[in-house]
Amino acid sequence: RLEEFLKKEVDLKLSTLPDFEERVIDVSEVEQLMNSINAIPAPCAPVINPQAPNAATGTSLRVCWGLFSDDTVECYQLCYKPVSSDRHSDGQAEHTLKVKETYCTITDLLPNTQYEFWVSALNASGISPPSERAVYVTAPSPPTIKNKKIRSCENAALVCWESNDINPVDSYTVEL
Repeated sequence: RLEEFLKKEVDLKLSTLPDFEERVIDVSEVEQLMNSINAIPAPCAPVINPQAPNAATGTSLRVCWGLFSDDTVECYQLCYKPVSSDRHSDGQAEHTLKVKETYCTITDLLPNTQYEFWVSALNASGISPPSERAVYVTAPSPPTIKNKKIRSCENAALVCWESNDINPVDSYTVEL
């Protein structure tokens, strides 16, 4: 029977033509969703560290911060300005630096002066909110010894000095 069936000529013509309508499918929403999956989000706000011991000289400060998320960061934007007790000093010079690392040493600062720092993270999607602000203080400038007022005897010495710092200094260390 199989042999007879295979010998028969089969007519594969359709009796009616298929009626397909041409449809246009809008894939813009899907495309937008796919693009958003591949895009990286803007980073979260960094966390600025408090001033570390020995992180200051009379003219420089080392500022450190961290990013406590797995965000992709291309660079950081570190901003700072001197702290002023004057309530109308919003016009203080504000400085901005672009930094690749999570630390920066700022130079050319004034001795024994408070500076306010904050940092933001940047990537291709945008900029993060700024960190909380932290206040750092430069070291005082060394005092000047008044040579003409030095007095000494067998068991004692009197040494006088003066400070040129505007802000008060907490203490001095005298080394012999």
